[in-house]
Amino acid sequence: MDTTAIVIFVILAFSLGLVLIMKRDSIPPSLRRGMALTAIALIAFAFFLIVYSLLNFGRMQ
Repeated sequence: MDTTAIVIFVILAFSLGLVLIMKRDSIPPSLRRGMALTAIALIAFAFFLIVYSLLNFGRMQ
């Protein structure tokens, strides 16, 4: 299974969360809530993909 796309998505999701945490003061209040909810959803999906990949890797061996 090619995991390149999953790895890229996980890195980008965590990077988005990090950028939002670091720059929370400069983000306009009207965008802050929507961007935070989007980042939480993407990070949760990234965690799911990590766990799924680990379980799938264990099954392959």
